[in-house]
Amino acid sequence: MNIVLHQPEIPSNTGNIGRTCVATGSSLHLIEPLGFILNDKLVKRAGMDYWDKLSVERYMNYETFKEQHPGAKIWLATTKGTQSYTDVKYSPDDYIMFGREGGGIPEEILKASPEDCIRIPMGYGIRSLNLANSVAIVLYEALRQNGFPGLKIG
Repeated sequence: MNIVLHQPEIPSNTGNIGRTCVATGSSLHLIEPLGFILNDKLVKRAGMDYWDKLSVERYMNYETFKEQHPGAKIWLATTKGTQSYTDVKYSPDDYIMFGREGGGIPEEILKASPEDCIRIPMGYGIRSLNLANSVAIVLYEALRQNGFPGLKIG
């Protein structure tokens, strides 16, 4: 699986997500600008000693990301989605994109692919979940649907 962070702002979230990616054999894709320096000590601290094991790629912008992954299936995790993350079928090579902590995925990206927008159900009046938690929730559902490929069970 592939996790995409569109302009992440908080280094500790990105570090935690990187650690989750290492634990699941997933790749991390970072679309700039980032709200921190990638070698920031908070990123490293959150990712602990796993950061050097992480498969991570950086892109100057969303257009560059799309050019380098033509035809890729990209799920857009957003509070504006109308279908639950559990109601779609994930393939092992899919990309699951999450937006920046302060504003989510840009509206123009969401409007271009409304059928690919997914959401995590939440109570009324709740703006959003923590980004690292959201990634873990959706990623583990995608992995479950595919039989947890390459992961130790039991």
